[in-house]
Amino acid sequence: MTQMGFFDLSDRYASLDAKKDPLVEIDAVVPWEEFRPTLERIWRKPDADRKSHAGRKPMDAVLMFKTLVLIALYNLSDDQIEYQVRDRLSFMRFLGLGLGDRVPDAKTVWLYRDALAQAGKVEELFGLFDGHLNRQRYIARGGQILDASIVPVPRNHNTRDENAVIKNAYSDTSSHPFRSHPATCTDAFGHL
Repeated sequence: MTQMGFFDLSDRYASLDAKKDPLVEIDAVVPWEEFRPTLERIWRKPDADRKSHAGRKPMDAVLMFKTLVLIALYNLSDDQIEYQVRDRLSFMRFLGLGLGDRVPDAKTVWLYRDALAQAGKVEELFGLFDGHLNRQRYIARGGQILDASIVPVPRNHNTRDENAVIKNAYSDTSSHPFRSHPATCTDAFGHL
């Protein structure tokens, strides 16, 4: 694997643009900053309520709302959105993140969504989001990203010789304990 060149990332973004990345279109038609005042009233504690200004700065409120939009569009869990943002350039670009930027973790996403739900603002904010899209003659259709899984194939614990013995025992009707002849075998109710 070679070291990334200066233009490699911009070349990747250009190839995404050539494929008509829908997130670029959504990002262009939605005025995200209009959401900020409502989002920050919910997500940020007022300075008077904060014990200290020390510690890591909280995630940007608009970035967190855009994360919820991605969850809704792609039907992702909190753990999956964390993984997909780390993995996909289109998600990083939609959120305004670079390769070295901090990605919202699953717990932060859950806390943010819960804060919006507690404030009763989820429906209102997503209604505003849909309204912006509708005014530009767009509709958001959710998709699904399927998880790929690798699972071990079930193993047969019998040897080939044991399988042959078992197969022969059941194909020989004379040695089968319940069947003297296949045509006369009936169950307890007299059915064939």
